[in-house]
Amino acid sequence: MQANLSSRNTADTTHVLVRFPLGQIVATHGALETLEGAGQLPREFISRHARLEQGELSDEDHRENLFSVDKHLRIFTAYKTAKGVKLWVISEADRSTTTLLLPDEY
Repeated sequence: MQANLSSRNTADTTHVLVRFPLGQIVATHGALETLEGAGQLPREFISRHARLEQGELSDEDHRENLFSVDKHLRIFTAYKTAKGVKLWVISEADRSTTTLLLPDEY
């Protein structure tokens, strides 16, 4: 089950350099519960993903993401919460959806 984050109203008006369209932004309940436990918000990880921050990826995987932007391929990033739990963020190749999830929810 996923929660749609695209339509949520947030007080944060920080502008982020988005390198590619994110489409509808959704998150699994597991990812949301993990973030709540870490005292963090989904937008932190979505923003990092949108900027293509390397996070927990290897140099090779990061280069693949940079290539994928121009070639309209799937974009995958991985980051750790403040409590050290790994989260994945995946934007589909057609850019229709970006999903925030735990690795075991894939």
